[in-house]
Amino acid sequence: MEKDEQRTVVRKKDKALLAALAVFALVMACIAIVGILLIHPAETTTQGQADCDAVRVSGKLPGRIVKFYVHEGDTVHKGDKLVSIYSSTVDAKYYQAKQMQEAAASQNQKAEKGTRDEIKQSAYNVWQQAIAAQTIAQKTYQRVENLFQQGVATEQKRDEAKAAYEAATAQVKAAKAQYDLAVKGAQQEDKKATKSMENAAKGTVMEVESLLEDQVLTAPCDGEVSEIYPQEGELVATGTPIMSLSKLDDMWVTFSVREEQLKNLPMGKEVKVRIPALNNMEAPMTVYYIHDMGSYAVWQAAKAYGQYDSKTFEVKARPVGKIDGLRPGMSVILIED
Repeated sequence: MEKDEQRTVVRKKDKALLAALAVFALVMACIAIVGILLIHPAETTTQGQADCDAVRVSGKLPGRIVKFYVHEGDTVHKGDKLVSIYSSTVDAKYYQAKQMQEAAASQNQKAEKGTRDEIKQSAYNVWQQAIAAQTIAQKTYQRVENLFQQGVATEQKRDEAKAAYEAATAQVKAAKAQYDLAVKGAQQEDKKATKSMENAAKGTVMEVESLLEDQVLTAPCDGEVSEIYPQEGELVATGTPIMSLSKLDDMWVTFSVREEQLKNLPMGKEVKVRIPALNNMEAPMTVYYIHDMGSYAVWQAAKAYGQYDSKTFEVKARPVGKIDGLRPGMSVILIED
């Protein structure tokens, strides 16, 4: 009897277990069916980032930062003072260049003006003296020649008088040449050389002045001072970036999308975006740029069949109107049609 009762209890437990398993399987099936009916595939979110042009301000003058006229975050306009730079080395070069220019200008002026009046007068007097000596030598030679013809003077005396006359004539020619040279002044070649030296010195001055123009750097455009690199008192070299200006008036958003999504983002299309940082503000934008990001941005297929390698494209969109508060680096969500 006891054995029959034990068998009956075991059968009841087996039936209860089977019933529980059946109920559990039924519940799981119902949950699966409900999940299939209610759960939809997650929508693909296309997220981009706001950006704008940034202009780096730098100068030609190597020197020390003396003063900043702006701070990070300030709004500036084209032509506003930004920073002052001082260089004692360039100042010394400028002084040296100015002195060389003045010296070259004096040399050129001297060449253009010609020989001093005192030198001209002295050369003229020597010429006149040579003419007087020639006249006396000519008369002496004429007298000796007459005496020689009369048989009074010897042939040697006549030859000596003739030689003296010819020497006096040569002296006149030499004195006349020296006087003409004094009157004409420097040769054309000398004048051109001194003029070229003056122009070269002037060019050196202009070169140093172009460096000194960057003693005070000004804003090349309207914008916001986004970052200042050196500190006051630091030395900067030629072309060293001093600060960056963000042109907030020209903002855009860059999206990275796979090529199969490009059909929804054709060139010139107006799309809607959502900006989480601005209380999920929605705004219209226009697609104006599409470009292949290259082989490094290729999504590789995970399966051998049914999929293909998909390239990533960079798509840029510009706001239709000004969006107050939009700043570089903010996330922007593309609202799918």
